[in-house]
Formats: sequence, structure tokens, C-alpha cells
Amino acid sequence: MTASKVITREELAAKNSKESCWVAIHGKVYDLTEFLKEHPGGSKVILREAGKDGTAAFAQIHPEDIISRILPETSIVGILHDFKPNANNAEDAFKQIQSKNPPISTMLNLQDFEELAERTMKPEAWAYYSGGSEDEITLYENHAAFHRIWIKPRILINVKKVDTTTTILGCHSSLPFYVSATALGKLGHPEGEVVLTRAAGKKKIIQMIPTLASCSLEELTSASVPGQTQFFQLYVNQDRKITESLIKRAESQGCKGLFITVDAPQLGRREKDMRMKFIDDAPDAQANEEVSRNEGAARAITSYIDPALCWDDIKWFKSVTKMPIVLKGVQCAEDAVLAAKYGCAGIVLSNHGGRQLETSRSAIEILPDVMSALKNENLAGKLEVYIDGGIRRGTDIFKALALGAKAVGLGRPFLYGMSTYGQKGVERIIDLLSDELEMVMRLAGAPTLSHAVPAMLDIGSLQSHCSGSFKTSKL
Repeated sequence: MTASKVITREELAAKNSKESCWVAIHGKVYDLTEFLKEHPGGSKVILREAGKDGTAAFAQIHPEDIISRILPETSIVGILHDFKPNANNAEDAFKQIQSKNPPISTMLNLQDFEELAERTMKPEAWAYYSGGSEDEITLYENHAAFHRIWIKPRILINVKKVDTTTTILGCHSSLPFYVSATALGKLGHPEGEVVLTRAAGKKKIIQMIPTLASCSLEELTSASVPGQTQFFQLYVNQDRKITESLIKRAESQGCKGLFITVDAPQLGRREKDMRMKFIDDAPDAQANEEVSRNEGAARAITSYIDPALCWDDIKWFKSVTKMPIVLKGVQCAEDAVLAAKYGCAGIVLSNHGGRQLETSRSAIEILPDVMSALKNENLAGKLEVYIDGGIRRGTDIFKALALGAKAVGLGRPFLYGMSTYGQKGVERIIDLLSDELEMVMRLAGAPTLSHAVPAMLDIGSLQSHCSGSFKTSKL
């Protein structure tokens, strides 16, 4: 068959089994029979769409160009007869949901957006965005840890003018926080991560583009405004040729930093997501195989993980890119010191948003240990330190900066803003954090970010963990 052959819907419908699996995507009909066993998300995801037009299910998760990059041209068997794009359906549905939301002016903090997102998002999307690993103790602790730090404000400081600007890897930012990499943006909004790109560009903050975005890398860089800075987050593929190609694509598209995720040699046990997979994938009584419940939407990440990734690979990364290298997912002072010695430009203290190792410490708790260790090894200033996880207030940002972080990353809050109000929601969250940070700096007596120092904080209770203080999953 050729790509120009017209396939009727009856012909397509007949190819609905694992022995012969055809799926229509964006008007083209693909023979995915051989690809079933290779699909990162498992065969059942594809078989649900076998013999059908799977465009809607595909577009919710994947960038359109991924097909041409993964499947051979020979997998195209023809053009679907009477194909009519339904691109507006998802947008119309989002607008309908949005029309029922309260006025955005009533959203006074990031928790308001999260609560609204929980009420309005599809259950599987909410489970993927909000879920943590196992009992979600780490997920809860990431934010709770900030509550154990107390501010010691200074008085009679001239704070008429407060300056929140900074640089991250030498790139200007209007605020000391960035949009962290989060996967599968189209689960929350029909346009996906380009919404985050536009909002970040308008507010002059930096966006970290994820490997597993629902939009293509080129779509996200094209949506940026002149002078906008974007970094690239990398999951290291077991095939180094694929990894090198992805790095070079990011560099050619103008990305200014390479953030390599190092805390995911294996997926954590994300039970909210697993429960949604159980609902979606009812057991097949006629199938001679066990249905895996180990991952839900998160399964898409598995082929991008190389469990053999190690310190010796840093040299290779440096050989294939000129972008500064940042390790994302450092969780102890010893590894922070090693990152500096291996010549990394920065590190992100992170436990993957509480989605990987349960009962791992929060980034804000690790931060004082890291700064002390770098100083003791005469490595202070050799690399920039960032943190993410649990940041929901301007006070949280201030505390991280005072303890030595150059900037902080936020992920889920921007997804919640995007999923409820689109670009305006993301911009509203940026404005709320900006207003809160400016207020905290003024009240604490810090006219610039450099005035936020450890002496302004009481961290005596930071390492006092309360047993059993976690939020039970609702799903």
C-alpha cells in the first residue's frame, strides 16, 4: 500500500486487533502492529484506538512531529477517507469549563487554583498532575518543611524600591523563579505547554522545556518572544544517539541550559496514577497476559530512562553540547560537591515533586547542608544552586533565597493555572508570587535579593519531622 491510498472507515475498522492494528492519526492511517510491543506506554493504549481515528487520544499526550521521528515512512498505509479535523472540540470543551469558573480576580493564592483544578480537571489528568509516590509523605513534606522556617525581619531599612530581578545561568529574569519542566501539558489544556511559553515570555521569566512535552520542541521555541530564555530538561535515553540528537535539537533551537534529570533511574510508585490506569484498562478475560498496574500516564517516561547513567557520563555530555549543564534531582550535600568537582554549572535540589523515592527529604531541608558543604570544600560560587518542590508562597521563595538558592522552580502550580484559566491563569500565578515576594522583601528589610541572607531566618526546627503528618490520597 502507499501513503496516497484512500482508506475507508470500514477498512480501518476491520484492523482492530493485535494481529493487525491500524490507527488513524491526523488523517493518516498507520499500521502499528509491529510497534505495539515497542510503545513506551504499552500495547493496550494503542489497542484501545485500534480500527479507529485515534487523533484525539494521541494529541492529548504527544507532539505531532513525534510520529515522523519514531515511525518509518512505510508504516503509513493510506489516507483516511472523509477525515475532518476536530481540533476545536478540545478547545470548545475547555472554554465551556472555563466559563463556569469564578472570576480570576477571586483567585487570591496558589491553593485556590489547585482546589479549582481538582474540581474541574478530568480525573486521569488530575491524578497524573497531583499525585506523588506511595503514601505521598514526601509530597506533603515538600511544602510543610517551609512552615518550620521562621523569618527574623530587620527594621528601618530603606525598602521604598524593591528589586526582584536576577540572573539564572547568566540569563536575565524579572523574578527569581522559573517554570519548571512538567510533562503532558495537553492533559490540562488543549494547547499544551505553549500556554506556559507565552505566559513566561510576557512576564519575562524563564521556562524549562520538558523532554516529554505534549508540544514539539520547535513549537515551544517558536512560541517564545524575542529575547525570551528557555532551558531544556533532558531524560537520558538508553540509546545515546537519540539523546545526542535531542540535545543538539535543543541547542539549535536556542535553549540556553541543559537540565539533566538524575533522580529517576526507575519510576516511583505513583498510586493515584496507577488507580486511573486500573479504571481505564479493565482486565481482558480473553487475554493470556497479566495487566500491569505499575504505571498509569507516567508509563510514557519509561523508555527515556537509562538506569546506567553515572558520573562518568558528565564528560560525554560536555563533549556534545556547549550549553551549561545542570543536574536536576540532587538530594544530598555529597552529590552537590561532586557536581561542582565534575564541572557542572548548577544543580537543582529536588525529589521530583515527591513522585520518586518516598520519605526522601525536601529540597529546602537539604539546602543548608549543601551550601555548608560547598563552602567547606572551597566550592562556593563554583555552581549555582536551585531548588524545587512545595513552593507555594512568596515567603517560600524568600526563605530559599536566604539560605543560598539562586532561584526556585515551580511546576504543578503553573499546570493548575493553565488547566483552569489558560494563559491568564499562569500569568495570574506569576503576578501573585511577584506581589507576595515584593511584600515579604519589604517587610523583612531586604531591598534586593542579595539582602536575603541566612541570618534573617530561624531554621532550628527545620529538621524536626512529625511522624504521620501526611495527606491521604483521595483517589
